[in-house]
Amino acid sequence: MNTEQEKKFDVGGQAVMEGVMMRSPNATAVTVRRPDGTMVTKLTPFVPLKEKHPWMGKPFIRGIINMGTMLYYGMNTLEDSTKMLGMLDEEPTKFEKWLARKLGKGVDKIVMAFAIILAVILSVALFIALPAGVESLLRSAGMSTIGYTLIGGLVKILILIGYMIFCGCVPEVRRTFQYHGAEHKSVHCHESGLSLTPANAQTFSRLHPRCGTAFLLIVFSISILLFLVLNVLVPISNFFVRFLFHLAMLPIVAGVSYEVLMGLAHSNSKGACILRWPGLQMQRLTTREPDESMLECAIVSVNVVLNGFPEHVKKTPEGWGIFHSYLESEPGYVPPEPEEEKSESEADTSDDAEV
Repeated sequence: MNTEQEKKFDVGGQAVMEGVMMRSPNATAVTVRRPDGTMVTKLTPFVPLKEKHPWMGKPFIRGIINMGTMLYYGMNTLEDSTKMLGMLDEEPTKFEKWLARKLGKGVDKIVMAFAIILAVILSVALFIALPAGVESLLRSAGMSTIGYTLIGGLVKILILIGYMIFCGCVPEVRRTFQYHGAEHKSVHCHESGLSLTPANAQTFSRLHPRCGTAFLLIVFSISILLFLVLNVLVPISNFFVRFLFHLAMLPIVAGVSYEVLMGLAHSNSKGACILRWPGLQMQRLTTREPDESMLECAIVSVNVVLNGFPEHVKKTPEGWGIFHSYLESEPGYVPPEPEEEKSESEADTSDDAEV
């Protein structure tokens, strides 16, 4: 699977419930491990937006587009993982039955949309409104522009770190962080050119320079520098105007941050290593060391997203591939001969020998 053609583009992904999603330039593959030990994989081809609209692949613009697609695929894959695990087939609670009666068959999509809206509101409140409020209070107290801007940026970073630490204390999330580590290790292994096996992948670091956690830290760092300059040039005292200004600048910050992330990730200079060090250390909060079964899930996703489903693979009625081992996802894998056929073949051979 480690061909030159595959090394021409980056493979990345994210952890999902009991599994890993991997994304190539033209497909996503989500693999989860079910309670019975089998792995199921959903392969979803897509046409990149930059192929439909070349301007979306231009520097800085592509960072804004990438942020939007990350959010879109992130929510979709989380929903996919719950379906693939069979969680949606469980007996609904009384509250869920009441919602279904009131809202109809589309209740799942409505609940998901509500969850997304709530998450966006909380994110904006925590990472934009709260720091902007702190800056406005400090400015009213007479603090210098540089002082209140730096403190506002520090508040953002502290909230982010605190949020990650809190999430890591939840057992279910901590397990997802292990799958996050498995995703990074398998990507490292693929990029190294070694055979994709759990043993090989386990030798690599669970930290990766292209991780979304590093991207978040770069976004916050760039926003501090950008708002420091803008606050000096265009001082804004009104809280609501400041809040809207920060919100409007988010796409620009994301576009610049993406270019910085890609530049640091693909450079081995001393300067790049120093600059990406904080982002790597931040990943210690969002990753944990995975076990072998988690690495298998990540490897299956890499193999399938790069090569598609092998010819022999069995599928569920939904079209998801079924794997009992990561080996079954490798290109050119030949399933072992069934025991009955093997016995008949041996019997035929012995009969021929007697004749």
